[in-house]
Amino acid sequence: MKKRLIALLLTTALAGLTFTACGEKQTQETAKPEEKTEETTSSTAAPAPEKEMTDITLNEVAHSIFYAPMYVAIEEGYFEEENIRLDLVCGFGADKVMTAVLSGEADIGFMGSESSIYTYNEGANDYVVNFAQLTQRAGNFLVAREEMPEFSWNDLKGKTVLGGRKGGMPEMVFEFILKENGIDPASDLEINQSIDFGATAAAFSENQGDFTVEFT
Repeated sequence: MKKRLIALLLTTALAGLTFTACGEKQTQETAKPEEKTEETTSSTAAPAPEKEMTDITLNEVAHSIFYAPMYVAIEEGYFEEENIRLDLVCGFGADKVMTAVLSGEADIGFMGSESSIYTYNEGANDYVVNFAQLTQRAGNFLVAREEMPEFSWNDLKGKTVLGGRKGGMPEMVFEFILKENGIDPASDLEINQSIDFGATAAAFSENQGDFTVEFT
């Protein structure tokens, strides 16, 4: 008897909830005309004006995990939040990036500071200005053809290394490291500077050079 009474009470309670919901719906549907008009007016309010975006073309020297912070900012929409519509282009070399900036193809060039120094020294009237720094370290590393667990910088003596473009940041950093380790870049080894930095990996895979300087 108790079970039947409890079941009956539950059924009654559920029925009450159902009826109440339907009743609310019916009340809304049969609302006064003036109430409907107010609701319609508020729902058709004018949308907020769109933000005015600034289009910027950014030419980067290389596409690398080393520049991950910039890619994260792009993917997370941080530039859009600042009303910037960014077009990212890879120039494959600081010299090409600088050319794009000087010719007006790019608004901003992302590259090593050496290119702006070269341009200034050449007497350019409208020289470029460095205004930001994204990294504090060089992302270069030396690659050998075989594993060398006991590697020493002296192992480079008499060898040929693909160093990248002459005067480029990777090549200059490499020469700096050699000098720091007591190796003369001019006489102790041969640094091939005739291959563009973006093509050194492909050249190395085709058996050119004993070592190559690459980028992350």
